[in-house]
Amino acid sequence: MKKQNIPAEIPEIRPGQSIELLKELHILTRDGKLNQDTRRKLKQVYHLVQFIEPLLAEAETLVDHGAGKSYLGFILYDLCIKNRAIGDIIGIESRPELVDKSRALAARLGFERMRFLACTVEDSLTSPELPARVDVVTALHACNTATDDAIRFALTKEARHVVLVPCCQAEVAAAMRAGKNDALAQKPLSELWRHPIHTRELGSHLTNVLRCLLLESHGYDVTVTELVGWEHSMKNELIIASKAAAKKGRQTIARERAEAILREFNIEELAARFTY
Repeated sequence: MKKQNIPAEIPEIRPGQSIELLKELHILTRDGKLNQDTRRKLKQVYHLVQFIEPLLAEAETLVDHGAGKSYLGFILYDLCIKNRAIGDIIGIESRPELVDKSRALAARLGFERMRFLACTVEDSLTSPELPARVDVVTALHACNTATDDAIRFALTKEARHVVLVPCCQAEVAAAMRAGKNDALAQKPLSELWRHPIHTRELGSHLTNVLRCLLLESHGYDVTVTELVGWEHSMKNELIIASKAAAKKGRQTIARERAEAILREFNIEELAARFTY
């Protein structure tokens, strides 16, 4: 791959970072400039990478689930993988046209240990093109149930680490809305989601709470923090889960609490998604 000089007037760009990639991601303009908006975007990229980079210390395989244009995968490969002896990044995306574009870009950049699969969620669980186990699973701004699909994949593949940035999520709120009349008649707590805006916001919050409990019930330590200002999105919750030593008691408590939340909010029909 042809080396490109880093413009001296852009100290934010790290030594060895691919200038062509930054242009493809529209962080740099075509003439290699960095304006105020893209400078802020680059800072946000680094903010996300700092959470994931320590998890890659001994990782051999990272799977970016629902990769889209593989924005995250390319950045991680460029900053954390390409100069190491080990490490592969696999992007899973159901839209073949995006997979084709990612393959072409990886070839152009010389990112030899990046590959991309066009497959559905179900196919990704059993595809012979994927290893039986992976080290890290990521899902960036995975909308609605796509985050749950990534969790299911991570649990199936016994991932050591899971990094999630959930986006819009409507399934739990829809279930709460459907059972609202019954809930209002039964419990004062239902006032928390009586009004539509509260149903939406509380449903979004509950979704991520249930996801964390699901991961804990499978033996993960979970940390939840903010991903500050990523692409100026209000959806900036970052969930990081790492496999811990088995503690059956704690795992049982997490499952029981998830089941209790589903009962309390009258959404027990979602048990199959959050308590398996």
